[in-house]
Amino acid sequence: MAFLVSMGGFVFGYDTGTISGILNMDDFLRRFGQPDPHTSKYYFTNVRKGLIVGLLSIGCLVGALVAAPIADRIGRKFTITFWSLIYCVSLIVQISATEKWYQVAIGRLVGGSGIGALSVLVPMYMSETSPRQIRGALVCAFQLFITFGILIGNLVVFGTHKKQNANCWRIPIGIGFVWPALLGGGIVFLPDSPRFAYRAGKTEIARKTMSRFYGVPENHEIIHLEIEEMREKLEAETVVGEHPWYEIFTGPRMAYRTLLGVALQALQQLTGANFFFYYGNTVFQATGLSDSYETQIILGVVNFAMTFVGLWVVETFGRRKCLIYGALWMFVCFMIFASVGHYSLDQNNPTMTPKAGAAMICFACFFICGFATTWGCIVWGVVGELYPSRYRALCMGLATCGNWIFVFLIGFFTPFITEAIEYRYGYIFAACCFAAAFVVYFFVCESKGRSLEEIDTMYIMRVRPWQSENWTPPVNEDLKKIYKFY
Repeated sequence: MAFLVSMGGFVFGYDTGTISGILNMDDFLRRFGQPDPHTSKYYFTNVRKGLIVGLLSIGCLVGALVAAPIADRIGRKFTITFWSLIYCVSLIVQISATEKWYQVAIGRLVGGSGIGALSVLVPMYMSETSPRQIRGALVCAFQLFITFGILIGNLVVFGTHKKQNANCWRIPIGIGFVWPALLGGGIVFLPDSPRFAYRAGKTEIARKTMSRFYGVPENHEIIHLEIEEMREKLEAETVVGEHPWYEIFTGPRMAYRTLLGVALQALQQLTGANFFFYYGNTVFQATGLSDSYETQIILGVVNFAMTFVGLWVVETFGRRKCLIYGALWMFVCFMIFASVGHYSLDQNNPTMTPKAGAAMICFACFFICGFATTWGCIVWGVVGELYPSRYRALCMGLATCGNWIFVFLIGFFTPFITEAIEYRYGYIFAACCFAAAFVVYFFVCESKGRSLEEIDTMYIMRVRPWQSENWTPPVNEDLKKIYKFY
């Protein structure tokens, strides 16, 4: 299940891994760029490059918002199939482009809606389906497949970038059909999430689904326990009547959690990881490398390999410690990266300062190590655990919008900012990493080893985040009284 559903992350990762290299391909530049009047070369203006990269994120923003109500109405799995088809359509639009750069941009806008929807639906499906003991690791598998997709995208682009015709960029885009086809077709054969089934009145289907995915008989104690928790939560929620959409801000402790989810997703982007993934080729060309495609592959390998470590640390050390220490590690890496780039690298003739360039690449790799093991994978899991079932689809959609807004802002404005302040841009990301550690320490509760219903109760009862690791749920708690009180 995790392997198939996480293919939604692969779709996003593959696109991220290919676009940086495609933007620098000669044929792509000749077709969609502008001629330099002083040389015989073609180039992209900052606006054009920013739109080609960034419009994907605007589509993602729309997809993340629209996917939630559809998923609540027709279920998680069929919604995933629908958006996989939308993404396939977007690839056709891009491949068929010949001279108009805005056709590529429009194709990426449409494709973004599919990626944005999948970025909500896949973690949601996995968090609602996985056993609590391994839920964090399985949801983090979404990020693992993002990193795997980035790596495969880097390798495909490296294999085609020397071709002198349109195949250099059409082949990487065309291969992108495989991943949504596997996801959209394969998930049809899986059941919908047990929590969606239970809330739709299909208790026996929910029980059978849990038995299938948990690997235990339907009469096993853990199945009875979680079904009972779902029943108690549903009855407690029924006490307060109907749940209009604005209760994501007015419901029990919901404004806090809704804004926290948006903040975490935004901060995941503000750590600066996509600075390397989207513009890595351009950045490392500026350090004097003869073939920056090779460095992108190195970063892709580090990102993918270290995400495996993230699957282990999230269930070993918990969410809070990993996110706090990961943010502080990335803060240090970006401070050094920016300082070396600004003070030591000869930016007019970078080949004269090879040690500075090598140091920057090393600390870029160190940064990716920290990101991949913590913020890259754990944020998706934490956001999937924050909300009760009745609000989960809408809140996750809104939180993911925070992610995609900053993906667009970083993707669009990075060329302008780096042109103005060069590598001092890294100081901005360093400050955001420090702020991320602050947010986690004071606002995020530890959810390791707890059911989704227990996590909901913990936030409703206003457990202090720094004390949440040792919190014990009240024995025989009266959830109806708790909901009435809060």
